[in-house]
Amino acid sequence: DVLNISYVFLRDGSVHTQQKLHPTPSERMWWNIKGGEGALAIQTDCGPIGVMICYDSEFPELARHLVDQGALMLFVPFCTDERRGYMRVRYCCQARAVENQCYVALSGVVGNLPNVENMDIHYAESCILTPSDFPFARDGVAADTAPNTETIALADLSLSDLLTARQSGAVQNLKDRRFDLYSVKWKKTD
Repeated sequence: DVLNISYVFLRDGSVHTQQKLHPTPSERMWWNIKGGEGALAIQTDCGPIGVMICYDSEFPELARHLVDQGALMLFVPFCTDERRGYMRVRYCCQARAVENQCYVALSGVVGNLPNVENMDIHYAESCILTPSDFPFARDGVAADTAPNTETIALADLSLSDLLTARQSGAVQNLKDRRFDLYSVKWKKTD
């Protein structure tokens, strides 16, 4: 099987992987990519994180699953070919930041690969997103980059601000869930 896998390298030398769970129709058609099997939060020296590869960010249940495991920040590596695809990923990631009161960092592919079938063009604007609440930026964007530019998005992020927002923010999405009405049930565990 061909899988889309993101690698996470930590300062202590450990290496973690996250398989893409939801390949796009294009990935299935052109490269026969299969969907992965699970998602676990990764423990780092800065707190737990989660990884959602591109299209995975468009499935709210996956982000909630990772946040329920303690993830305070979600990382979204992505590869989109045009602006509308990028905007779909970006808007969904902003929603994940609001819904889960977490940070979301998007890191995209830029440039051209003219000799690789169905990979000839790319569009990206990397960014770091926040919940839309006090004490975060008004527009929920901690850092943004210029379109299609090889660069790095940097921001100072406070985990204590996240925890404060979760406990006493204007809205408290995680606390206010109605477990008497619904739940997210993960069928496979790693």
